[in-house]
Amino acid sequence: MQMMDRVVVPLRVFLVLLFAGLVFAQVVSLPGQFGQLKGDGADLRWPLTVFSILEVVCVQVVIVCIWRLLTLVKADRIFSEKAFGWVNVILCAMVAGWVLLLGMTIYLSVRADDPGLPILLIGLVLAGGVVLLLMVVMRALLRQATTLQTDMEAVI
Repeated sequence: MQMMDRVVVPLRVFLVLLFAGLVFAQVVSLPGQFGQLKGDGADLRWPLTVFSILEVVCVQVVIVCIWRLLTLVKADRIFSEKAFGWVNVILCAMVAGWVLLLGMTIYLSVRADDPGLPILLIGLVLAGGVVLLLMVVMRALLRQATTLQTDMEAVI
């Protein structure tokens, strides 16, 4: 369990720092950044602000769920049905973030004069899809491990 503490404690510190940075970004940085848009991009001020804040909320939800899963790890209850609730919330947040990114990619790609931004956004959509599908595989592995542990406990 000491090895687990050496990993869980620093991870929690990093999660707190990341969450605090995201709150700062939501409140100060993102609205200020997009509030500076002028000229042709001025009509994108509010869509980009709302989009970016919603994406940050999705990441914050994932951080909270990871925190709760770490609590289950420390209590040696990660292979329980309770873990699936948190993993499902992570999946829902990831799907919401991916759909938002896909929608913004389509919206900005239609408006783009230069192919650079659409190519970058399409790459992000593809990478997000890979991470999302990887999370689905990880959930299935958690289900298998939980079933195996339940079966082992029944035998013992």
